[in-house]
Amino acid sequence: MTPIVEVLADPEALAERVAAWLVERATAKRGGFSLALSGGSTPKRLYRRLAALPWRGRVPWGRMHLFWGDERFVQPDHPDSNQRMAREAMIAQVPIPPGNVHPVPVDGTPEEVARRYETKLRAFAAQRPGEPLFDVQLLGLGPDGHTASLFPGTPALAERRAWVVAVLGAKPEPRITLTYPALDDSDAVAFLVSGAEKQAILRRLLNGDAALPAAAVRPKGTITVFADQAAMGV
Repeated sequence: MTPIVEVLADPEALAERVAAWLVERATAKRGGFSLALSGGSTPKRLYRRLAALPWRGRVPWGRMHLFWGDERFVQPDHPDSNQRMAREAMIAQVPIPPGNVHPVPVDGTPEEVARRYETKLRAFAAQRPGEPLFDVQLLGLGPDGHTASLFPGTPALAERRAWVVAVLGAKPEPRITLTYPALDDSDAVAFLVSGAEKQAILRRLLNGDAALPAAAVRPKGTITVFADQAAMGV
């Protein structure tokens, strides 16, 4: 799948553009709008932008449902928690119904947590017959080509039945990640990529390097890569 590529001047311009893109999609859709969040500094800028005026007043928060593409297996108040980052940067500042926020649980074993989150996702999908699981899936691009917590060489890359799995051994802490079947059940995927250190790996992604986990994402709808000039090397 050939992605749409948009190049922005810098990380702040990238966040502003993605905020506008996301709000346009959310306001155009009737009914609930499901958004899967990503961790990292680039999405954090986006979340802060969405929580501030003017975007805070333009997002249909009452219809938004927030999920996470992956999570570190740490407590919600841990500095490395993706949930904590999103709550502090955005969720705590906006009028979204608490029941519309669906974080990855972290009580139990990683494998138990993965099964419980999959159950939640499947129950949500059952309420949206004929619609993709996610209206928008936000993703990052790691220096090794990983996205969500789908790392090179891990068994999660081959999973085609489970929607959520535990990833053990790839990083110091266990991870919980959506698999390709869940990531691909998206109307739109947006990769957010910034920084000169991402030039080489972004070039490989745009060239369709099949060795990269990120290159295997195949959503039902579109893929858009939002990159700043530093990441594009221009």
